[in-house]
Amino acid sequence: MSTPGAARVTMAEVARRCGVSPMTVSYCYNQPDRVAPDTLRRVREAAADLGYQGPHPTARSLRRRHNGVIGVVLGEHLAYAFEDPQARRFLTGVAEVCRERGTGLNLIPTTGSAFDADRVRSASVDGYIVWTTVEADPVLAVVKGLGKPVAVHGGPAVDGAQVVGIDNRASARELAAHTFAGARRPAVLSFPFDRDRRPRLETGPDAERVEFPVTRERLLGIYDHCREAGIDSRRLPVAVVARNDRDHAAAMAGALLDSGEADAVLAMSDQLAFAVLDAAQHRGWCVPEDVAVAGWDDDPEAERQGLTTITQNLRDQGRTCARIALGERTPGREATWTATVRTSTR
Repeated sequence: MSTPGAARVTMAEVARRCGVSPMTVSYCYNQPDRVAPDTLRRVREAAADLGYQGPHPTARSLRRRHNGVIGVVLGEHLAYAFEDPQARRFLTGVAEVCRERGTGLNLIPTTGSAFDADRVRSASVDGYIVWTTVEADPVLAVVKGLGKPVAVHGGPAVDGAQVVGIDNRASARELAAHTFAGARRPAVLSFPFDRDRRPRLETGPDAERVEFPVTRERLLGIYDHCREAGIDSRRLPVAVVARNDRDHAAAMAGALLDSGEADAVLAMSDQLAFAVLDAAQHRGWCVPEDVAVAGWDDDPEAERQGLTTITQNLRDQGRTCARIALGERTPGREATWTATVRTSTR
């Protein structure tokens, strides 16, 4: 067996021990079905005796110009991939394709630090998936310039990359029509506006200055409905959360119900909508009589709670992004969505 500091055993040494060519040894590790069973056994036994650990992964990837790995740029801390229900469903779809194609998965967290671009650039991957970020994110220029396939989930649009996601503006416009029906004091519980993720309560904020594309498009769609319904969007309360998290959103959900006694709240995810339902229950309010509530994504709990929501398949969107990152051709169309109306709206 090899010891720390010892020279790495080479493929040529294994070939000499067995009396075969180095190419045969290579086949034993990379295409074993091309080697006779007896030869495969002899090579593997000799390799074990010599302490040969197989072809060096870096050298092999350089020869093939292929790493067998997809990189997912999160735009969040690493724990987000496991904590956020939306991210989990999306990454499940990515992982399914990786399993089917025999490909690895590299999660690359980026949080706005000076080292983000270097971390993404140095990743040994064949293609990238970028979870929703902002137009000014320097990581976008990095992935664009590497000449590898790139999928961006939810935007922003980048030359040479394919955006995967639903029409957030159209879905928000339709959902607002259901949520705000019969309301006198409608309100919005929103995703973060920008990367500072500062929670706050605003009135009629300018949607065009919102940096996250998904948040911006959903707010624009809500304003579209307000214009059609004669609602003054300049007076619309919009509570901004720091994270897409039910517990973290509790304070902002309570602020909406207390500050203006909102009687309809359109939340930008089911998790945020659940926070509103929790706040209403805590105050003894009835849904939808006292406050109508709606969300996005159709979480499994949404049906149990009778939540009106936008149904989309994040798992399928993850699969599509993975295929793009692997260089496969995919249909250039938006993901599908539908408004699922239940008992939480009037």
